[in-house]
Amino acid sequence: MTAMRVEVDQERCAAVGRCAGIAPEVFDQRDEDGVVILLDATPAARGPVREAALLCPSAAIVVHEHRGGSHV
Repeated sequence: MTAMRVEVDQERCAAVGRCAGIAPEVFDQRDEDGVVILLDATPAARGPVREAALLCPSAAIVVHEHRGGSHV
């Protein structure tokens, strides 16, 4: 099984809001300035998170994926 972990760089965020529109269960925006807020660092909905990371104009979203399992 593949595990996903998401990180956001609030300093880098351009406050465009695409991420919150694409994956609202994972991303939100601060009311005062629109900067990204990470709601779920290990989301189940992986496709929208990947899309949000790809479409982020400031590359403020980083997705880490790795396969779990044992080595024989």
